[in-house]
Amino acid sequence: MSGFVHNEKPIRLESGEDVHLYDADGSEYLDCGASYACAPLGHSHPAVTNAITDQAERLTFVQASYPVDARDRARTALEAAAPDGLENVWLCNSGTEANEAALKFARSATGDSKIVATMQGFHGRTMGALATTWEKEYRDPYEPLIGDVEFVPYGDSDALAEAIDDETAAVILEPLQGEGGINLPSEGYLAAAREHTEATGAALILDEVQTGMGRTGTLWACERAGVTPDILTTAKGLANGLPAGTALCADWIAEDYGSHNATFSGGPVVSAAIDATLSTLVGEDVPTNAAAVGEYLTDELERELGDQVRDVRGEGLMIGIEVKRGANRALRDLALDHAILALPTGRSVVRLLPPLVLDENHADRVVEALADVLGEETG
Repeated sequence: MSGFVHNEKPIRLESGEDVHLYDADGSEYLDCGASYACAPLGHSHPAVTNAITDQAERLTFVQASYPVDARDRARTALEAAAPDGLENVWLCNSGTEANEAALKFARSATGDSKIVATMQGFHGRTMGALATTWEKEYRDPYEPLIGDVEFVPYGDSDALAEAIDDETAAVILEPLQGEGGINLPSEGYLAAAREHTEATGAALILDEVQTGMGRTGTLWACERAGVTPDILTTAKGLANGLPAGTALCADWIAEDYGSHNATFSGGPVVSAAIDATLSTLVGEDVPTNAAAVGEYLTDELERELGDQVRDVRGEGLMIGIEVKRGANRALRDLALDHAILALPTGRSVVRLLPPLVLDENHADRVVEALADVLGEETG
């Protein structure tokens, strides 16, 4: 037996441009999640492509202890874009690495070990981040994981307050849960998390691996709640498709982060892509488009789907449609009958994570296709 150690879809993709992907036969697909929120500017964006090409022609890689201009520019862009007070930058290659670093930083800076995480939360698949991921399907094959992790219901401020004590190193949660089903927090939940962690000296880690980079209509989802964490992690959209992640840290975390490093931390080519992606997102105010088109798409889905679904929820262009039957059949029909690629989250939620440059015409096509697919299922 030979092959890749992961599942492969039956569509072989060869190229992409803007919000579209193309297979080996030249067929066009609308990307509403094929890239897991990793292409906020769309595919093959010229600003990012040119930055990658220019850097690769001069210096492809040198490890992070040697200063290079591309890494300095990426750090400057991140410092400028970060919420106030989070100007210390740790670069890595993925969201799970960013969360792994955040957990280590919090334990080192506080001297404590307990981590409070949330039910339905997802923070990655490496051993440390996996220990804070709720779904047993992901965790059970790899037990025992790191200990001293307590899970509480997402959105329950009282349960969170009860779990946080003087031995708590960190609370890690998503401002809007992605893999768990596109679950929004209750009003005031993030502010309560901030209040309780400050009272005990614990670090608040906000996992914006999926919600960051404009996905929810603001550059960072925590902006909508007026909350600044001690560590903010992000990854998926950070380099518009290249593997990149970061943990943005408050001074008190950075001053005592312990010993942590990675060979490929902030490589020149990836750093060039980070700088180009952030500069374009901010310079062209792409999050505002995500907010406007996301609101339009959500409203149209609610109006057109009506009783065919249990719920439509989300923020910006991070939208979940909870269907009455399994999501996988709907996703198959979307791809094969309507050339739209989307994602499941859980067994019953269709997740839409398109490039943030989606427009209303694209949104109309998505609504029409979902109405057709779900109408067939309930008809």
